[in-house]
Amino acid sequence: MNLNFATPSPLDYFASLVQSDADFPVLEAAASLAQDEEPALDVQQVLDDVARLLKRITARVPNDADDLMRLAILTQVFYKEMGFGVNANDYYAPENSYLNEVLRTRRGLPISLAVIWLELAQGLGLHAQGVSFPGHFLVKVTLQGGLVVLDPLTGESLGIDNLAERLGPYRSAEDKSSAADLDDGETPMGLYLQPCPSRDLLARMLRNLKEVFRSQQDWPRMLNVLDRLVVLLPAIWAERRDRGLVLAELGRKHEALQDLQMYLQAEPLAPDQDALRDRISELSST
Repeated sequence: MNLNFATPSPLDYFASLVQSDADFPVLEAAASLAQDEEPALDVQQVLDDVARLLKRITARVPNDADDLMRLAILTQVFYKEMGFGVNANDYYAPENSYLNEVLRTRRGLPISLAVIWLELAQGLGLHAQGVSFPGHFLVKVTLQGGLVVLDPLTGESLGIDNLAERLGPYRSAEDKSSAADLDDGETPMGLYLQPCPSRDLLARMLRNLKEVFRSQQDWPRMLNVLDRLVVLLPAIWAERRDRGLVLAELGRKHEALQDLQMYLQAEPLAPDQDALRDRISELSST
């Protein structure tokens, strides 16, 4: 009997993790992104490293600690003792999105730090969730006395004034005009503090990488990211369009044509349809 089994590719493994929204394994799926750089990366080792962090923090928590004390101890250990924070020297390095590197260097982006922090917070029994805030991913914890919103880069608690200031640059002119009609002069902040679904969190991580590789015109690495986005978000046709354009840059014309034609079939009123039809014509004639 032949018991040889083919090792799944990093993309196949990722697809198996994100096929269902039920019990979505955020930490494992996020850790697997680094397999595009290190195909032999042991994702389980990353999970074990986080589990050891949780054990270290749990050992500091008294049995009678309430949620506020648990949060305070987590903040003390994670930020002040272990030194997790922003990679200010190279903010746009792709390694900032790879959890194995974030754990090794203790430097990352808001969202990659948040993934680790949320795993720890939830492991401590806190009702913690991610928040897809414009421009900067945040986390929130629901306590008996109310809601606490924190910056995952520093653990700083953010009040309404701070949140409004951060939101200001991202409000459209229409939003600002509408806000003038409200009693408090601003759009209700609760609209921006809704919990981020796990699939959306992972998509935001991937899109960060996508923009890094786009800016570097690193088409092979950008293709890896887009393959994951297409698997993660099969109904978001713009990701398939972008993959088609990258495939064209790589000279893989047949695959590029498939993606671009599929996009136009799914989005017949797309504003970029004329430009894409021209691109399809170029690819078909060469």
